Amino acid sequence: MALPLKPLFFFSFVSLVSGSYSLLLPVTKDAATLQYVTQIHHGTPLVPIKLVLDLGAPFLWLDCSSGHVSSSNTPILCGSIQCLTAKTSDSGHGGGTSTCRLSPKNTITGLAEAGELAEDMVAVEGSEMGSRFLFSCAPKPLLKGLASGTVGMLGLGRTRIALPSQLAASVGLHRKFAVCLSSSEGTVFLENEIAGTDVSKSLMYTPLLPGQDPNSEGYFISVKSIRINGRGVSLGTITGGTRLSTVVPYTTMKRSVYDIFTKAYIKAAASMNITRVESMAPFGVCFRSESSEPAVPTIDLVLQSEMVKWRILGRNSMVRVSDKVMCLGFLDGGVDPVYFFFFVHIKRHHQSNDTISISYVILFAP
Repeated sequence: MALPLKPLFFFSFVSLVSGSYSLLLPVTKDAATLQYVTQIHHGTPLVPIKLVLDLGAPFLWLDCSSGHVSSSNTPILCGSIQCLTAKTSDSGHGGGTSTCRLSPKNTITGLAEAGELAEDMVAVEGSEMGSRFLFSCAPKPLLKGLASGTVGMLGLGRTRIALPSQLAASVGLHRKFAVCLSSSEGTVFLENEIAGTDVSKSLMYTPLLPGQDPNSEGYFISVKSIRINGRGVSLGTITGGTRLSTVVPYTTMKRSVYDIFTKAYIKAAASMNITRVESMAPFGVCFRSESSEPAVPTIDLVLQSEMVKWRILGRNSMVRVSDKVMCLGFLDGGVDPVYFFFFVHIKRHHQSNDTISISYVILFAP
């Protein structure tokens, strides 16, 4: 269940040069899967483990059956304070004699399994020693589809047992964090000093929404409209919010919205003498281009007002699929998706050898 928080989502297109951070998660992008991978230290003794980063997931889950055996791993019983904190279906059942159960989910494959709530030592980069953290032990088959070498997924969602909440409670931080991602690497800053850095002077903000499902643990923003080269695209009424994700490799839209959006984009591209070519899966709109810095239409996501826009410039909206072809990095999500899905960093889809000197900085705060 989501926390009753109304945080703000801050973003900016700035250089990653300022700020003093002590607690952080280093992030790399796995070239084979396009998944963002981070590392924490876990257990007693503390050993490094790699996890797939999921911005909207409710908690940390990992395969406890492989790797080292921790001497401090403690199963959590039903009816305990920890089980109540996790707000599982077992919170008030079991008589304190059975293990509290969770349902960890692989958000890459969509598979969920039965898991058990446990507590063990966890440390992140910059912390002198570990703190006891709640997480879920999951069966090994749940690892299918995750980047090679990872043993689970690390959730940063809006729950009391997601990493930001537990870290804030254990070391006395405010519940806020910043995500900075590029085409090949990045950082999740967990220190509460970000609001006092030079970076914050360049930030704009928009409220985070709860989403249509009140129990959603993810982060949603309101996209009121879209502009292409400054011209508005009539999308009708957009409800439910736009979900931010680090596990969706390309921006995905509901089909009715995608059709309107791509039609307008193709028209704008034609006005710039950009030649459309045959589509290449999974993309529906592709163009001829041999330039490394193609001149293409600019996309503005208009948020709570016309004064607050998330601008997607030039190649940030494009995926190069060959030396002569680039494709619009937006996908048709079919008729089922309730929300748009925008990954946190619009450059996620670019090739690993791109040189990135600027990134989005996203700060989540109550």
